[in-house]
Amino acid sequence: MTDEAQPLLPWEHVRARLSQAEPNFYELEPGQALGLEMANEDWMLELTPDGRLICQTGMAMEDIESLLSSGTPEDLGTDELAKQAKYYLQHTVSKYRKTLIQAGFQEKTEMNDSYVAVTFERTVDFRNLEEVTQTVRWCQQQFQKEGQSKR
Repeated sequence: MTDEAQPLLPWEHVRARLSQAEPNFYELEPGQALGLEMANEDWMLELTPDGRLICQTGMAMEDIESLLSSGTPEDLGTDELAKQAKYYLQHTVSKYRKTLIQAGFQEKTEMNDSYVAVTFERTVDFRNLEEVTQTVRWCQQQFQKEGQSKR
């Protein structure tokens, strides 16, 4: 039987094994994706049941509105807030973009009325949990290097 023919492991099994390998994983919602805070607190890692590994950073729209309004009741439009959030996020994203893209991640920006997020996403193969664990550790190391250089 080749690797391609091996069935995918059930998410419950994958989640339990990954949580043993990395005890700081936590469920974002019961039975769903696992989250992991990175050393650089602006970033988090998410591992989804459908095999996506996501490194992401973002800003809540209300936070960006507070920064821009400086306590005034000025009502800014969602488009303007999103544009400003992307501007603020570029500083932190630019530090990791090249490394993540070279490692096979694809960049996207997500936004709605609540937040703007920049995500770097790639697929992982749950049939090889050791490789998934190594990829998670690699991600942690990338963000740890930056976190250490700030201190």
